Amino acid sequence: MKMKRCFISLLTLTLILILQIGCQQKKEKASYLNPNLSIEKRIKDLLSRMTLEEKIAQLQCEIGEVEGKNIITEKGIGNLAVILRPYQARQAAEKANRIQRLALEKTRLGIPVIIHDEALHGIVGNKGTSFPQAIGLAATWNTELMEKVAMAIGKETRSRGIHQVLSPVVNIARDVRWGRVEETYGEDPYLTSRMGVAFCLNIEKEGVITTPKHYAANVGDGGRDSNVIHFSERLLREIYFPAFKACFQEAGAQSVMAAYNSIEGIPCSAHKWLLTDVLKKEWGFKGFVVSDYGSASGIYSMHHTAATKKEAAKQAIEAGLDVELPGIDIYGEPLLQAAKEGLVSELTIDEAVTRVLRAKLRLGLFEKRDVDAEYAEKINDSAEHRQLARQAAQEAIVLLKNQDNFLPLRKDIKSIAVIGPNADVGRLGGYSGFGMKIVTPLEGIKDKVSPTTKVYYAQGCQLEWTALPPIAAESLVPAGAKPGIHGLKGEYFNNMKLSGTPALTRIDRQVNFNWESGSPDPQVNSDQFSVRWTGKRVPSETNIYQLSITTDDGVRFYLDGKLLVDKWYDRGPTSDYVSLKLEAGHPYDILIEYYENGGGAVAHLGWNLKPR
Repeated sequence: MKMKRCFISLLTLTLILILQIGCQQKKEKASYLNPNLSIEKRIKDLLSRMTLEEKIAQLQCEIGEVEGKNIITEKGIGNLAVILRPYQARQAAEKANRIQRLALEKTRLGIPVIIHDEALHGIVGNKGTSFPQAIGLAATWNTELMEKVAMAIGKETRSRGIHQVLSPVVNIARDVRWGRVEETYGEDPYLTSRMGVAFCLNIEKEGVITTPKHYAANVGDGGRDSNVIHFSERLLREIYFPAFKACFQEAGAQSVMAAYNSIEGIPCSAHKWLLTDVLKKEWGFKGFVVSDYGSASGIYSMHHTAATKKEAAKQAIEAGLDVELPGIDIYGEPLLQAAKEGLVSELTIDEAVTRVLRAKLRLGLFEKRDVDAEYAEKINDSAEHRQLARQAAQEAIVLLKNQDNFLPLRKDIKSIAVIGPNADVGRLGGYSGFGMKIVTPLEGIKDKVSPTTKVYYAQGCQLEWTALPPIAAESLVPAGAKPGIHGLKGEYFNNMKLSGTPALTRIDRQVNFNWESGSPDPQVNSDQFSVRWTGKRVPSETNIYQLSITTDDGVRFYLDGKLLVDKWYDRGPTSDYVSLKLEAGHPYDILIEYYENGGGAVAHLGWNLKPR
């Protein structure tokens, strides 16, 4: 009986091997794999072999960990979002290689994936060089310098196995209340177009797709970027379109991001005049259009121009939106059902898939296999790139006034006071790299002045979210920990539902984290993760205490089983305060549940040091 089962198993393995060899031989004979044929012929051949589901998969994106799952091998997913951020260059390159091999070798047709991230002023990744923020680069008025910066960004990006950057921002900033002014090149259409062209041209030369954004007119009344924009066509064409047009026609940018807002009531992600008539027909754009993160869903949920997700999918793809970012929503089951029911023609889907495949073939992703991990480690945060960043920072400085030649200060000055919330903080700007040594203004001044100079420092007011001081580790006891261990037990999950087995369990001495766009640990996603912290705190005195819980995105805070803070939804960094009477010596159970969806990641538990 055992021998019979063994024989059947061997037969099964043999059949699987034969099928795999046959599949591989079919792949090898396929015209789309022949680099000597034209790109358009290869696309035509590949499209003829694809099922409807495989076509739609090319218009989809996934965010979060993919290794060890069937996201690529089963679905043949076309795009991956910000999956390499937590890793230093070598590890990022090695991970990208493993992922690309899954797509090329373990899917039916072997279609590679496009991995994207942000690179507004340097690739957002562990030990990626950060250059001055975009508004600072614009202040240099030096397009030749921008070309060098872009080339460095392109090299670091491609070396990590990243193929597309969701940059630059070429929106015109004419309202300082808009939260994204720092990401732009300012208020002038001509300067913005010259900087945008320099950026796109030189990153594209390094084999990385650029994605000018947010198309179009992303800021309106009150500095809001997700509402209705009421601009005339003349205003759009004279002020808000020129930089985009230049990036496509002069620099060859291969992608573009549709904006959150609507124009005269039509969402930009479903705006046929914007995405097809102007962009593709009038300007001759041959690349692919991506949604801003969640803007495709916004057709249905925010702008309400569609009654169902199926209708939203129809509006988007027929208008010219090719890829939904960062996860699958309306371009999942809603689009599939719309196609099967004849609401959307397969020809329309083919046109979108063609634009995505064209980009992959132009990059040579079907032929190019691994990136060089050793080179990635060498080029990222290299001495050459640091020096270039220093030069750009120096040229970005704008001195408005120097009355009586007060500056520069003498190094042997008797004393100097450094005051303000930015004095001892290294603020690199939004979408920055991380993991490098940052010198704050206070540190820099101390390093430069004479040893005899007295340096005074005062923080002054606080910026952004305001929280109470973090609880000292010595006041916390982790759940289930041995005596003498302090902090809270942290269980980290690679999903936003605290479900399944934790990807990481550790003792966090404090809940006092600002991961920004990074990750708590290489084992944890940089976006769409959740954490459960558990432990106890024993007050030393009976009194009324105040606590604060500060998060970017959702949080629930329990004390002795009582829910005190329930903010389980996406939000920017926000502090919630609770005042309550605590008894000395009582061990109060602490439970914090937190999730992070996208963007910055902040989690902070504060407690007043003295009773009130």
